[in-house]
Amino acid sequence: MKQRFSSLDVKVIAHELSASLVSLRLSNIYDLSSKILLFKFAKPDNKKQLLIDSGFRCHLTEFTRTTADSPSLFVQKLRKLLKTRRVTAVSQIGTDRIIEFQFSDGLYRIYLEFFAGGNVICTDNELKILTLLRHVPEGEGQEPQRPGLTYSLENRQNYGGVPPLTKERVQKALQNIIERNAASTAAGVKVKKKPGDELRKGLAITINELPPILLDHAMRATGFDSTVPPATVRDDEALLDHLLRSLQAGRDLVGEITSSDTCKGYIFAKTRPGTEQLPEASPQGEMSPRKGLLYEDFHPFLPRQLAENPAYTVIELDSFGKTVDEFFSSIEGQKLESRLTEREAAARRKLEAAKADQEKRIEGLKAVQTLNVRKANAIEANVERVQEAMDAVNGLIAQGMDWEDIGNLIDRERRLNNPVATIISLPLKLHENTITVLLGEAEEDEQDDDDEAYETDSSDDFDSGIGGSATSSMKNQDRRLAIEINLGLSPYSNAREYYEERKVAAVKEQKTKQQSEIALKSAGQKIEAELRKGLKQEKPVLQPIRRQMWFEKFVWFLSTDGYLVLGGKDAQQNELLYRRYLKKGDVYVHADLHGAASVIIKNNPSTPDAPIPPSTLSQAGSLAVCSSSAWDSKASMSAWWVTTDQVSKSAPTGEYLPAGSFMVRGKKNFLPASQLVMGFALMFKVSEESKAKHVKHRLYDSPVRTETVSEAPTATTSAAVADDTVTKETEARAESDSEESAAEEEDSKPRENPLQSSGGNAGESERLDTIDEVEPSEQMDQLTISKEATASQTPEPNQASEQDEQAEEDDVATEADTIPTGNANPTSSSTPEPATQSKKKGQQPKRGQRAKAKKIAAKYRDQDEEDRAAIEALIGSAAGRQRAEAEAKAKAEREAALEAARERRRAQHQRQQRETAEHEEVRKIMLDEGIEMLDPDEVANLSPLDALVGTPLPGDEILEVVALCAPYAALGKCKYKVKLQPGAQKKGKAVKEILEGWKAASNKKGVVDEKGADKERMWPREVELIKGMKPEDSINTVPMKSLKVMASGGASGSGGGGSGQGKGKGGGKGGKKK
Repeated sequence: MKQRFSSLDVKVIAHELSASLVSLRLSNIYDLSSKILLFKFAKPDNKKQLLIDSGFRCHLTEFTRTTADSPSLFVQKLRKLLKTRRVTAVSQIGTDRIIEFQFSDGLYRIYLEFFAGGNVICTDNELKILTLLRHVPEGEGQEPQRPGLTYSLENRQNYGGVPPLTKERVQKALQNIIERNAASTAAGVKVKKKPGDELRKGLAITINELPPILLDHAMRATGFDSTVPPATVRDDEALLDHLLRSLQAGRDLVGEITSSDTCKGYIFAKTRPGTEQLPEASPQGEMSPRKGLLYEDFHPFLPRQLAENPAYTVIELDSFGKTVDEFFSSIEGQKLESRLTEREAAARRKLEAAKADQEKRIEGLKAVQTLNVRKANAIEANVERVQEAMDAVNGLIAQGMDWEDIGNLIDRERRLNNPVATIISLPLKLHENTITVLLGEAEEDEQDDDDEAYETDSSDDFDSGIGGSATSSMKNQDRRLAIEINLGLSPYSNAREYYEERKVAAVKEQKTKQQSEIALKSAGQKIEAELRKGLKQEKPVLQPIRRQMWFEKFVWFLSTDGYLVLGGKDAQQNELLYRRYLKKGDVYVHADLHGAASVIIKNNPSTPDAPIPPSTLSQAGSLAVCSSSAWDSKASMSAWWVTTDQVSKSAPTGEYLPAGSFMVRGKKNFLPASQLVMGFALMFKVSEESKAKHVKHRLYDSPVRTETVSEAPTATTSAAVADDTVTKETEARAESDSEESAAEEEDSKPRENPLQSSGGNAGESERLDTIDEVEPSEQMDQLTISKEATASQTPEPNQASEQDEQAEEDDVATEADTIPTGNANPTSSSTPEPATQSKKKGQQPKRGQRAKAKKIAAKYRDQDEEDRAAIEALIGSAAGRQRAEAEAKAKAEREAALEAARERRRAQHQRQQRETAEHEEVRKIMLDEGIEMLDPDEVANLSPLDALVGTPLPGDEILEVVALCAPYAALGKCKYKVKLQPGAQKKGKAVKEILEGWKAASNKKGVVDEKGADKERMWPREVELIKGMKPEDSINTVPMKSLKVMASGGASGSGGGGSGQGKGKGGGKGGKKK
């Protein structure tokens, strides 16, 4: 079985990884084991997982794997150096089995070695080793490797380029092969090679850009005989030319393989012993589990020597990366399944052993009862014989005979066929006042009497009768019961004693049965706990990575009427929802609360003027309120909704709307106060065949049209629409900008009264409620900076710099400019005359200062500039002047940089305003004319909504499980759901508790319906998907930061749907969880 990459495999996988990973950022690195690492790369709507098995393989994987609880020191260093950096190049080093990953244009590099013990080495741009997986000391056949040393590339195979394939090079290679073989023969070294394999193995070493499997394929494809000795090929020009053509064909095949971004891969498998099942053709190159096949080999081309072998089954895939992933993941999955099966089998064996032990005890008690009854019956059937034996022994004891002599006498009499002595068994237990008698049961005695009636008196028959009687006596002795008789009791009293022992055994049997049930239950629980503990230590079976649907990046849910509701998680998602998903007929829902989400309800594109049901509007409003500060304050508030044409990004003149903020014009339609009750639930994705069995409860029952002509736009409340997407809103804007949030809180107070009176005065409310999401824009006039602003008037740049990309630099410059201007000339103390003149220029000198100035002028009248400079240098005043000049220059530079930043911000704001104005103009035209612009991916992904069901029906093919958080009223059709209310528990811990509760409930007796027919019980496929869920993948679906988990409900919302069954699905308690 192939276990590691060849040089050709490395070349092909590096080529595919270059096409897949370049421009992606490294999001995180994980440990799977001591030598296996998992790199996660991502950019918007594109996530990849790279599996690296040091020394063996490296490929993208489509299966989820369990990571280590804590990262190793090596992974910690890699995270510190490479996390969030972009991949800029992936390539092979020459033709060696080394792959190079470059991050940030070569600032950091990762080298993966797939030879010897393998290694993962991280270097800087100068190839200085920063960290590595395995330290390599000297003496292992290669240079030492440890942090601080330089990683050498010059001695790698064909690092300077692959030399051209010429006849001279082939001749030299053949000569090297001949010399090497001669040296080995002279040294007496035995080389294990197949007959005729000398040429192929030698060329693989000398022409090292072609691996042996490719050389063999090229020779077979061109008809070259690989069994020809190298010396014959060297001396024959025709054979040499033929070999050159074969090698060139191999190089051409390598170029053909790497000519496209991806190349096909081939897996060669053998049939598993004991099965004849053949693999089915996989549609579109997707792999399905191939039961009955054992994978043996894989290659990026179809080797002729393997394709012609009837023992192999060839499986073709459309990508070499998928081929490697399927090959190794299948083997890994089989190992994991075998380990899990072995643990479960061991647990079952323990339980069966405990049951067998209890059954053995009960059977022993039943045998004791039966034996005691048989003994009592035998005594009653042989009362006279027992009495005779008791009288004989008691008489000997009464005569004072020694106990040993009594035993010897009985033995002598038994040999003389004394009938009384024959039923007494030795040794006697006279010290216990008991003897053991051998008695036949009543039925056997009758049978013996019948046999004696047929005896004859003839001599022949007499002789034969002696032998027959001896044989029959032996058989009878074997069938007789050994019964202890108390010499102090009568035979009937002895029989009564055995009946009493039978009764005691019967009572003991009953108690043992009762205790065995308790013992078996306790043993089963203990074994089950040990099994769960062992299964936690084992890695779960590999599951394919679930691809998220387009709306899962938002906060989403399906209303009870089938409308898709979307909410943004931050300001960027709010902007994305508005620009891409808020279409004609949709409804915008929001609440006048701090941090409230902007929510949209997607309507059916084919009927955009259809009104949205009140229940859907109420559920969307609950999402907006619960995602705001009302959740933490436990205050129930109301939300409002408007139509699409009332929401825009057009700000008033001179103002600017940041990302995630919108203008709302016209009347707001307020909803009733929302309850602060959310729910965490699971929905299942079923196959296309199973989707047809469910009642039509979605709105997309007709093809989505990409361009529709609508009637005249309406602004009435009945024209509001919603169906397929709901969005979240201002929460990130208020949290990220402290000044904007302060402005919002100030503006929220004067807005309350006009909004409350909107229902009574509709004409005035339309003008009063023209601005909703634009609270920060009312403060935006402070961002406009006057050109005549001086350096001392710097608060405006401070406010504006909070939205600039270079905010930190601007803030620093602003703080530096706050130095008072009165201290701008520090030379006044060191140069008295110029400072005095400049200081008195605009005012009359004080008394006595004029005479003092005259004396100074007369004193320094004959001093020239050179003398003044020398004196200033001598007394140190020149340093002060130079410092003042440097500070003045620095101030001028700061003012210039500040002005450049202002101009840059002004240009950026103007550009964004122009883009917003153009977008709003295009959007208005599209809304007026009814044009819907949807991406092809969005159109293709609208239909999967029908495949999401809350409660599967019997016979459904369940594909995936999807977690969501929504208002509890919208989860009525969900089989698995938990109620959430405001509380102090962190959402991560709460989600983990919920999932663990469902997993624990699946192990309870009677909860799982193995047939999958009872909708109120858990099904095996549901349990399998739930056990494969990870808490970290479901945490982001909850928009609240803290909460409290309440009791769960069943499919009908009745709290579980049955005695103990629903209780298991809700976390195992059935009551509140603290």
